[in-house]
Amino acid sequence: MIDHLCLSVSDFARSKAFYEAALSAIGYRLMREVDNSIAGFGVPPKPDFWLRVSSSNISPTHMAFGVDSREQVDAFYAAAIAAGGRDNGKPGLRPQYHPDYYGAFVFDPDGHNIEAVCHRSSDSFGEGK
Repeated sequence: MIDHLCLSVSDFARSKAFYEAALSAIGYRLMREVDNSIAGFGVPPKPDFWLRVSSSNISPTHMAFGVDSREQVDAFYAAAIAAGGRDNGKPGLRPQYHPDYYGAFVFDPDGHNIEAVCHRSSDSFGEGK
């Protein structure tokens, strides 16, 4: 079981602002900050997603946040784009993964591919999507 993840970023303030906006749409909030160089986000009571500033070359990575509804995927995408993220896949079904895979992808300010995904069928929560 994964307890937490840490992502290296080049501009701490810019990335912190991006993630505060994008992740608020899925219930995450900034929970801890250390020396303007480390930030912990999560759903209380514990942060599980961390940012840290790095002066070395940053290799883009892919990270997916699991959510409970397709509306949360849509809200994440809208918030991330509004916060300066770049589109890497609008919200929608991705049946190549499995029939109920509903996800959206954005690039963060450092080019990390950030995703929100819901694995539930639309029938399981009464949505028409």
